[in-house]
Amino acid sequence: VQLQASGGGLVQAGGSLRLSCAASGRTFSRYAMGWFRQAQGKEREFVAAIRSNGGSTDYADSVKGRFTISRDNAKNTIYLQMNSLKPEDTAVYYCAAGPDYGLERLSALYNYWGQGTLVTVSS
Repeated sequence: VQLQASGGGLVQAGGSLRLSCAASGRTFSRYAMGWFRQAQGKEREFVAAIRSNGGSTDYADSVKGRFTISRDNAKNTIYLQMNSLKPEDTAVYYCAAGPDYGLERLSALYNYWGQGTLVTVSS
């Protein structure tokens, strides 16, 4: 599976962005998917995850209620709708794919990673 993340950019605090992650391969619908982010000088952290059928989702406490993860298996794409953005959301955002054992927060359990897209939130 190859992943291509897009949709990052510069936005003011309180604004919104939608990230997309397009996947290649016929088995996309079998994978659980996740979004992670890494701010400059910090470790990569979990943001959100979604099961293969889209039936269950999980969010980091820091984004719960502001971000929404979704997927369209017909388009081999997942999304991250980010609302009420804060300067502390500034980071490179990565999408990842892994076996659908559940909603996983550990990056080590994801086998495939996109290249990342930069989100910058100005105050």
